[in-house]
Amino acid sequence: MDQTNQDSANTIPPEDKAKFSAFIEPFFSKYHRERCYPGLIFRHGKRTMLQINVPASDFSGLLQAKPSEGNDPDSGKNRPEVKGHAEEIKQYIVERAKKGKPWIVGTLTANVDPKDITILEFGRGICLVVIRRGVKLDITDGQHRKRAIHGLIESADSNLISDDDFPITLVLEGDFRQCQTDFRDMAQTRQLDKSLLLSFGEFSGRVGITKELIQRVPMFQGKTEKIKSTPATKQKLIYTTNYIARFVSCAFTGNPSDQLRDYEVYQASDALVICLNRFFSECSNTEYIFDTSPEELTEDEVAAFKDDCILGVSVGLEVLGRLLYCTQEENYFNEEKVSQLSQIDWSRENSLWKDNIVRIDPKPKNPDKPYKLSTAANAVTDAVKMVKIKLGWI
Repeated sequence: MDQTNQDSANTIPPEDKAKFSAFIEPFFSKYHRERCYPGLIFRHGKRTMLQINVPASDFSGLLQAKPSEGNDPDSGKNRPEVKGHAEEIKQYIVERAKKGKPWIVGTLTANVDPKDITILEFGRGICLVVIRRGVKLDITDGQHRKRAIHGLIESADSNLISDDDFPITLVLEGDFRQCQTDFRDMAQTRQLDKSLLLSFGEFSGRVGITKELIQRVPMFQGKTEKIKSTPATKQKLIYTTNYIARFVSCAFTGNPSDQLRDYEVYQASDALVICLNRFFSECSNTEYIFDTSPEELTEDEVAAFKDDCILGVSVGLEVLGRLLYCTQEENYFNEEKVSQLSQIDWSRENSLWKDNIVRIDPKPKNPDKPYKLSTAANAVTDAVKMVKIKLGWI
């Protein structure tokens, strides 16, 4: 990308570059005591806006957040800060930057009263934005990103972003209530489902292992919802990417939230693929689904599997993952114990699951299906314990 940009820049004759430098330099010299940024002017939502790029070192003195406090929304222009969110962003940048990997934080949006800044228009929307040193830009959207960047600048890892610039969309707006409205309007984006976030995640750790499983385990291949939060039976989907990701974490660490950042994707996925293909092909509850392609499966067969077998739902996969964790031996899963697990009756009717993850609904909508599932942590723990007792693992 750098080479491409350089090649593009070289298409401008040197004499034209010299003319432009000679033209723009006096403006920077005139306002050398202020903060000057090349910018673009555009119209949006009946307001004039500016796009500028700000060096990381300017953040502390240029931007300020005004989050609401206590039970008074009018005490600030943004929502109250979410505890720990800024630190999460900071750690994301640090982890990626230290590994030499690309990272990105979204454009911040701030507002300022037009009378508090100077805009030198050069035509075609190109301008120079002059912000006096006493003026602060009020953040409309991005207070946690600002805090994360500010914290990183003041930390021992400041060198990781010292040469980076951050884009800011600057709304020329001085009315407090309109700024609050802008924040509300910008905050109405729909939260992305976890499966979609995982599907677009970096191919490393549990995300990479999960993607490998979806491609190489017939039980998951073509039968997994990769975008939405629930698998649609009408589309003959049984699992979601998030179900499988939680299972993967359980299988390797016993913790459904572990990101497995230190795990080598192909080595770990090879071991789990072999394990799962053995298990699903030997288990009488899953053998047919495992052996049948998504195209050949019927909607009724998928519905029946999800209704009758706990391995067709997220909590069942979590139980299996925690049990597989008990079979780990030096980067592989004990074949004998995996086979023992495959011989269990994984239907909801099995008394092993009674009063832990499977409860009897006293008023079922369908009397023929009186079972309801519990996903509580203690229910999963009890189910795992029951299996271990049955197999003599305790």
